[in-house]
Amino acid sequence: MELKKVLLGLKDLKAKGNLDIDITGLESNSKNIKPGYMFIAIKGFSVDGHEFINDAIKAGAKAVIVQEGCDLKSIRLPADVTLIMAKDTREALAICSCNFYGNPSKKFKLIGVTGTKGKTTTTFMIKEILEKAGYKVGLIGTIATYINGKMITESSRTTPESIELQRTFAQMVEQGVEYVVMEVSSQSLKLHRVDGCNFDIVVFTNFSEDHISEKEHPDMKDYFESKLKLFKMCDNGIINADDLQVSKVPRLFPDSNIMTYGIDNYCDVLAKDITITNSYVDYRVKISDRNERVKVSIPGRFSVYNSLAAICVAKKLGIPSDKVIEALADIRVPGRSEMVPNKKEIPIMIDYAHSPESLQNILSAVKSYTRGRVICVFGCGGDRDKAKRPVMGEISGRIADFTFITTDNPRTEDPEEIVKEIEEGIKKTKGKYKVVVDRKEAIKEAIEMANKLDIVVLAGKGHEPYQEINNKKYPFDEREIVKEIIG
Repeated sequence: MELKKVLLGLKDLKAKGNLDIDITGLESNSKNIKPGYMFIAIKGFSVDGHEFINDAIKAGAKAVIVQEGCDLKSIRLPADVTLIMAKDTREALAICSCNFYGNPSKKFKLIGVTGTKGKTTTTFMIKEILEKAGYKVGLIGTIATYINGKMITESSRTTPESIELQRTFAQMVEQGVEYVVMEVSSQSLKLHRVDGCNFDIVVFTNFSEDHISEKEHPDMKDYFESKLKLFKMCDNGIINADDLQVSKVPRLFPDSNIMTYGIDNYCDVLAKDITITNSYVDYRVKISDRNERVKVSIPGRFSVYNSLAAICVAKKLGIPSDKVIEALADIRVPGRSEMVPNKKEIPIMIDYAHSPESLQNILSAVKSYTRGRVICVFGCGGDRDKAKRPVMGEISGRIADFTFITTDNPRTEDPEEIVKEIEEGIKKTKGKYKVVVDRKEAIKEAIEMANKLDIVVLAGKGHEPYQEINNKKYPFDEREIVKEIIG
């Protein structure tokens, strides 16, 4: 593609060299550069791509985009290589990727789901509804990328980098996808990963404290404002009327077409007569022109909210109520209130709860219907918000009957130190607990403690089949670990 066409839509660029050259590929990683490619230098949290410009040129890059204000002295620029300076190279990467891959998001209906919790479950529910209605569907999110019911790749982050995202979109177009459902993280909005995407419907599930750290958001204001960017990209929205912060969205975007859902407050789509058991939720809601009884095969009050969001999408798209009811009755989401079958018949649940509110929600939910004890196994991730660690310890100590404090993904932090910070919180309660730093051993002891009336909640890792320690991922699938322990 002609370089001029790749740059279409970017403003205030400064260029040195020929803009009529042909570009055969885009990359922000110099190791992946091939002859004829364009290299976009991104200044990351730990690595600055500008340091690898000469490597990219040596590998065959014909054009380079740099950030305004960067030091150009060290760049050895051949006469046949074009240098472009942009105000923000992350934005440039996103827009160039859209152009290079032919703006694929304009060739299908794109549904974006943001929120602190519930993104994954809600996207899976929407995907299931669309597939039951006979559509070809793509899904991009925390667990994996799916195209027409087939898992293409496991995910390393909730929302991919812009170049990977547009490449995936193009692949979906090739395979005839009609709808794409995507989790949109606050980070992806803040770092321009979804710039240039053509959203048809956007959903905001809820908002609570999470992702506050040096590498994510400095404060809650920045976190919330990052989420709101999605509504600046699309005026056809769906929001949770029961969430204090999210309920502000219609006032902030008065010209947008926003549908509301909830349980406790006035809204467009209201759930009534709710029943919650240890294996499903059941409620009454108006889907088309009459009230319907909906059963969702994931327990917990939050499942009512997630399914209401999915129902709102179905209503906006005009999907028949029978398809919606059928889809929600069959829904299964990896690592979200996922029950692990075992020959001892002990209720063992794997859930991705890794924030204070999500841990409180899942423990409160299972406490409400469990006849025996709630035994919780959890830890906190390293290199993430430290403030939530004692808070989560206090939550488990207050709600669970017994807690095993253990590791999650310690990453580059010392697991012992993380555990101590969690323990500070649990000590404020009268909750019984034990520290077992080795997560596998903690799971083993929890299972040995439990009987058929109890429930063991393995919180934090959910769908993840690995444990990340010192920048290396080791195999750690809790389903397999449970099978191995029980034998």
